Amino acid sequence: MKLRLASLGLLIGLWAAPAFAQSCAMCYSTARALNKEGQNAITHGVVVLLIPPIGFMTVGVGLAMRYSKKRDKETES
Repeated sequence: MKLRLASLGLLIGLWAAPAFAQSCAMCYSTARALNKEGQNAITHGVVVLLIPPIGFMTVGVGLAMRYSKKRDKETES
């Protein structure tokens, strides 16, 4: 099971790798032209915008796993 989970994680990581290479050239040049405070503000803004989707996905996956374990226990009985 652990091997299957690890291979799935590796597959998803390799599938998402091209997305890391994509960036907007105009956004990149604008961010590089900013002073250090502006760059930190952009970094904090990206983190703030990233927290809600990660939170929702974490809660959703947790609830799905909890439901599946509960369902499996009910079918075993």
